[in-house]
Amino acid sequence: MKDQGSLHIGQLVKILKGRDAGQAAVVVSIADSRFVYIADGDKRKFDQAKKKNILHLEPQPMISSEVVNSLNESGRVTNGKLRFAVHRFLESAKFHAEEKGD
Repeated sequence: MKDQGSLHIGQLVKILKGRDAGQAAVVVSIADSRFVYIADGDKRKFDQAKKKNILHLEPQPMISSEVVNSLNESGRVTNGKLRFAVHRFLESAKFHAEEKGD
């Protein structure tokens, strides 16, 4: 069983269920113990964040400090920062997948 209390604002997640399954996003706020709001800055903008059940998300070990700092300072984050965080995560995931392939 996954540790469900481990999602934090700014944490990257992989979407397991729903229309966006297989994609990555960033947690932009926590609704309650079961739901969080996620956005990727591209198809899912910060202003239209998606409410997702945490059981349908796979937490990743990466937390974007840019997103956390921006949300702490102004309560908002730009879609560009969200896209950058997701892109950087996908690049690092691809890099690790290539390492394991050897």
